[in-house]
Amino acid sequence: MYYIEHIFVCQEETNIFSIKYYKLFLDNIVFTVYTVHIQTTVKEVFTIQLFIDNKSGSPIYEQIYSQIKNQIISGELDEDEALPSIRNLAKDLRISVITTKRAYDELEKEGFIYTVAGKGCYVAPKNIEFLREENLKKIEDYIQKIIPLAASCNLTKNDVIEMINFGWEE
Repeated sequence: MYYIEHIFVCQEETNIFSIKYYKLFLDNIVFTVYTVHIQTTVKEVFTIQLFIDNKSGSPIYEQIYSQIKNQIISGELDEDEALPSIRNLAKDLRISVITTKRAYDELEKEGFIYTVAGKGCYVAPKNIEFLREENLKKIEDYIQKIIPLAASCNLTKNDVIEMINFGWEE
């Protein structure tokens, strides 16, 4: 005896779910086979914000690079979050694909993003030691600005340290 039974196929808006259930009866032996097919169409939404200043003395690729880098460091962009494709970003910003590619290449070289062939670019896991070094550089820059400001106000080193201690307590 040979008999096949087929059950259940469902389709929903942009998602297609199908579960095929087969029962195969052969000479008093029952074989059950499940086939599951899930196909989804998800429109990607990117939350990246970039502001390009054409009048700035800074090259456009550098503006893109620094803004994405800052958003990654600040946590606005999460690990493994997809970035806009190079072509879409270029189209949205009305700039050359070569410019966006250069910015992405710089970000990848620095370890901020990674590329999956055929899939796109994603935010790389944060390198804590690198971020610490970046923040130490910023602190050193601020200190270099504080010293002449303090001198112009006739503040001593101890006065500045006292101000830092006061700020630390708040």
